[in-house]
Amino acid sequence: MLNLSQVLAFGLICLAMVLTPGPNMIYLISRSICQGKMAGFISLGGVAVGFIFYMLCASFGITALIVAVPYAYDSIRIAGAIYLLWLAWKALRPNAAPIFNVKNLTVDSPFKLFVMGFLTNLLNPKIAIMYLSLLPQFIHPQQGSVLLQSIELGIIQIIVSVSVNALIVLSAGSIALFLQKKPFWANIQRWFMGTVLAGLAIRILLEHKR
Repeated sequence: MLNLSQVLAFGLICLAMVLTPGPNMIYLISRSICQGKMAGFISLGGVAVGFIFYMLCASFGITALIVAVPYAYDSIRIAGAIYLLWLAWKALRPNAAPIFNVKNLTVDSPFKLFVMGFLTNLLNPKIAIMYLSLLPQFIHPQQGSVLLQSIELGIIQIIVSVSVNALIVLSAGSIALFLQKKPFWANIQRWFMGTVLAGLAIRILLEHKR
């Protein structure tokens, strides 16, 4: 079972990751603005199924890898920290891309909306790295089943990501307009997100081998 520190630390990473601009955010915002909130929620349903797919694949794969391969944990730990530092740099660098980079999309059927949401998430490298490189950092074999801990962490990630994305779908238009008119707050968000990601990366790199 997970302890409170694991839950809070991993939840913070999930929050920082979901607030980092990426394919899921851009697609959901664009779809919600171009076709309405219902289309955004249908697309979010596909994204959620993509999260579940990643969670199950990664949970079984991580369990086998950590048990079978020496030094697998340290390799994954370092790779995950480097990726977090890269995301932090993307957020903090000069002339970083706008948070709400809206694209014009054609009107699609509910089935296509769902499938496109699923495929957008499935092909999102940020989510793959989240599960394969970051999730194992918070697994403690001495606390019980690695598989069970992986699934619990995956559920936390899904709850955080779906909740935040649902709020984004609901308020996509107004938030996008606000941030376009108030670049100061967009910069505050970028610096907060980049600082959190960099801090988490340093924490992971300094962590002693378990």
